[in-house]
Amino acid sequence: MELTAPGPAHPAVVASWATSPEETRRWCSRDQVTAEDVSRWGSEPDVVPYLAVVDGRPVGYGELWLDDDEAEVELARIIVAPTHRGQGVGRQLVTLLTARARSHHPAIHIRVRPDNTAALRCYLAAGFERVPAQLAAEWNQGQPVQYAWLRHHPNP
Repeated sequence: MELTAPGPAHPAVVASWATSPEETRRWCSRDQVTAEDVSRWGSEPDVVPYLAVVDGRPVGYGELWLDDDEAEVELARIIVAPTHRGQGVGRQLVTLLTARARSHHPAIHIRVRPDNTAALRCYLAAGFERVPAQLAAEWNQGQPVQYAWLRHHPNP
């Protein structure tokens, strides 16, 4: 697997991977996503989008949200193509994204809806750990959902 910048045709492909409103909400807190949304996300300041490719085929997508003021990176909007789920692709994608994030800042975290058990398993398997409850409560202030917050340690 390798990470690459998404090309012009990829936003439509990525947008098609969320197959229901529930799945879309778990992915990006919206009921539906269009190719234009995915394209716009990747052009936002301090957002670096990546497409995961295997044998020339897109199998995953994720973003790094860079925060230079706080010297941290958040992994965000991670999704795996439905045909590649349950095969370790998500863990591999998160591992590669984490390595890219580490080249920007040492502090790396991710938030996930607490009912997204598959994503939680994936992130924990990729070396993330839950933040202490007090810190999660602080980070959840003003959030639309009480997320589960995780951070990465380089030597889990």
